[in-house]
Amino acid sequence: MNSNSQPIKLFLVVAFSCTSLLVSLILVPAKSISASSGSDAVRGASRREGGLRLRSDLKTLAQGTTFNQPPIPPGPPPGGRVRGGAKRGTLGCPLTKPDLTAFVPFTEEANSVINVWGQTTLERPSWFFYVPYTKDLPYVVEFVLQEDPESKNSKEIYRKAIALPDKSGVIRVSLPTTAPALAVDKQYRWFFSINCDQQENSPWTYVEGVIQRVNLSQATVKELETAEPLKRYAIYAQKGIWYEALTTLAELRQKNPQNAALQAQWRNLLGSIRLDDVAGEPILPRTP
Repeated sequence: MNSNSQPIKLFLVVAFSCTSLLVSLILVPAKSISASSGSDAVRGASRREGGLRLRSDLKTLAQGTTFNQPPIPPGPPPGGRVRGGAKRGTLGCPLTKPDLTAFVPFTEEANSVINVWGQTTLERPSWFFYVPYTKDLPYVVEFVLQEDPESKNSKEIYRKAIALPDKSGVIRVSLPTTAPALAVDKQYRWFFSINCDQQENSPWTYVEGVIQRVNLSQATVKELETAEPLKRYAIYAQKGIWYEALTTLAELRQKNPQNAALQAQWRNLLGSIRLDDVAGEPILPRTP
């Protein structure tokens, strides 16, 4: 009896050990999968919540946000060119559709004079241009900024050679920290120019306008400090601060390239200054 019971006990111990090991091997991955699934679910819920909040904010903006273009400041009108104006059969850059375009508000006066003018609150703002030409073309491109735009002795304070992009689209030109800061309540004239035929010494194709730095009220500045990007965009648009409104919305679009509501808001903003024809052009990545 005792001699037979020993093998049975040994068998039971081995069987129990194997069973325990098998259960542990099954349960540990199950816990890992459960924890991973829970983490994925939280991340998914967070993304969905963020997406819903973005759509909700955009719906509110679409219903009440318009760009309030401020009046031209006193003094000589700024003038300028919002389109490059290349023409078929003339020297210079070839005709394209759309043409070289500055993303800036403009007005057309009764005497056919166009005024290209906008406000910023920044010492070093950014400009956006639709460029129809690409880097495979041997064209020279420059951005120039001058102070005292109405003076005969206008002083150039910044000049930058611009590399043409890989494909046609909207490029961003920012004033760097090495350039003088814009002064408050002072006007500056900018030029974005392309020379397409250097050997023939043909005229440059260019756009130009005037920018003025202004201060916002302390209450508005405080509101901007805590506002989400979409709210900041709405504040700038309502206050007539073109350059920050455009830059804020452009950055949002680049971070959310597939968001249809942001694309619609972008079209609305450009449509409000009659630049519908370039509203669908891609915003290209910033070059180093």
